Amino acid sequence: MDRDIVITGIGVISPIGTGREPFWDALHKGTTGFREISLFDTSSYKVHTAGQISDFDPVVFLGKKGLRTLDRSTRLICSAAKLAIDDAGLAINDENTHSMGVSVGATFGSLHSISQFDREGLIEGPRYVNPSFFPNTVLNSPASQVSIRFKIKGFNSTISTGFCASIDALIYAVNFIKLNRAETILAGGVEEMCEETFTGLYNIGLLSGRDGSAPKCCPYDMRRDGMVLSEGAVILVIESLEHALNRNAYILAKISGYGNVFDPENDIRFPSSKGLKDAINLALDDASISIEDIDYICAGANSTKEFDRMETEALKDIFGKRSYEIPVSSIKSMIGETLSASGAFAVAASVGALIRKFLPPTVNYTERDPECDLDYVPNLYREEDINTALVIASDPYGNNSTLVIEKFKYDQD
Repeated sequence: MDRDIVITGIGVISPIGTGREPFWDALHKGTTGFREISLFDTSSYKVHTAGQISDFDPVVFLGKKGLRTLDRSTRLICSAAKLAIDDAGLAINDENTHSMGVSVGATFGSLHSISQFDREGLIEGPRYVNPSFFPNTVLNSPASQVSIRFKIKGFNSTISTGFCASIDALIYAVNFIKLNRAETILAGGVEEMCEETFTGLYNIGLLSGRDGSAPKCCPYDMRRDGMVLSEGAVILVIESLEHALNRNAYILAKISGYGNVFDPENDIRFPSSKGLKDAINLALDDASISIEDIDYICAGANSTKEFDRMETEALKDIFGKRSYEIPVSSIKSMIGETLSASGAFAVAASVGALIRKFLPPTVNYTERDPECDLDYVPNLYREEDINTALVIASDPYGNNSTLVIEKFKYDQD
């Protein structure tokens, strides 16, 4: 269980950029990806804005063959996988395919496919439903299609733990490599923009602008009134260190620790910080580091009042006085709430911070909340050479997941 795990490739499809370099460029500039929704009719809602990827064309990444029956989630994750494989310089062949795996976080991605499939069945009758669309209604379809398209014959898993799903998918992948059950894994997360997910979050009051005002995504800001829903996909290629070195791969970062905790007492209206604090402590212990070693925290704050306050409280309790010294930022201020994909987006952003020596800002920050009073890297990026980043995520229903990543130093061996 002492194998070192490294990241060697990143594939990103996001509202602010496609590919890791454009994604990092957009974070550096503080670019936001919010626009009017065109994928479905929003005239019956008071909210019309989201982090929709308006220029997505899967043909560019995957070619035309086999796309017709794939839903949006599957097209997104397969495109991200293609980018990650190319970025890692990964060759998949008969010799190594059985030592490779796929681990994807996905929770809401099948809702639209299920809805459309059932609608046709109810109107026309089950005998008249197109059977080729049935696979899209299964939650593990995106992960499975990645394996099918890229001929990966090792394990294939889907993790469905809401906002924490893609970090949990990474943790699952890390454990497979440490147990010598795989050498290389494509791990990440995906969510698509669809009316079914939008309606659910709208009806329970989690979306910004539900009162008719212009939606705003401003984590930690006093004006915050809810999240801006978004979509996207991220795949990270992770490998054992020895495997990466043997194939002369360029190593982007090292995964040095993790923690995940479920808090059964958590309440969406009054979120508890206990689970997140326990998950952070587990990650620090697993990485064999102290609070003094964390240089940056990529947070999960999504512009909902209770959630942002809970996260700040957890960081204060864990880091004490040092919580005011560690920069904390939320990239959701730029890309919105991507749900199951959000943790993988945060990891991809943190790798960029390690490599490019800058801290992504928390944009749209203008009015200070006395209860959220940490250093949130407001509005503008900050040049800073960091070695260790902590990525944190919490789900409204009790899941909490954390990951520690470090700059990889080639002279360490």
